[in-house]
Amino acid sequence: MKYITKFVFLSFALILLPLTAVQAQAPALTAVEAAEQSVTQLLKRVEELRPYFESDKDRYYAGIEEEVGRFVDFTQVATGVMARFSEDATAEQIDAFGEKLRATLTRFYGSALVEYGGQELNYMPPRNPPEDPEAPTNVRMQIVSDGTRIELQYALFLNADREWKLRNLYVGGINLRRQYHTQFAALMARHNNDIDAVIDAWQ
Repeated sequence: MKYITKFVFLSFALILLPLTAVQAQAPALTAVEAAEQSVTQLLKRVEELRPYFESDKDRYYAGIEEEVGRFVDFTQVATGVMARFSEDATAEQIDAFGEKLRATLTRFYGSALVEYGGQELNYMPPRNPPEDPEAPTNVRMQIVSDGTRIELQYALFLNADREWKLRNLYVGGINLRRQYHTQFAALMARHNNDIDAVIDAWQ
């Protein structure tokens, strides 16, 4: 019995060892590197798709949505926008609202970036950076065009696959998640707190 117990313990140890190693493995990119990579790829895609913005908007936005979807965790965004209402929502409702936000954010990104023409883009040092390099953090950027400076912030977190994902966006000091939450709360009041009705009404 002692040998069997020892064998079982050793077997579990061997199973858990690689899992522990994976969990302890550092992410491939820092938060800033992940943001830079995402922005670079997104702007490249915008440049490729810009000719279709007037002639074939569906094609343009589909390409933007594909690129945005690589970096944004829409479930996290949906949960943040719903805020306290998410506690009464099912996982299916949160996922459904996340898909609605996918379209909303795609339109927001796509319409804003179609005018981007290579303006200066600078990455700025973080304010009050967390001591833990893997803690959620904001990556600050600044677009300079004709003397005008617009600050962007990506609110990032490290997901279970140890990839940095966006869960909120700030544009010129405007908290996009808060803006969307105000809209969501207003719809909840209008639809008697019927989450399904709010999701259907979301635009």
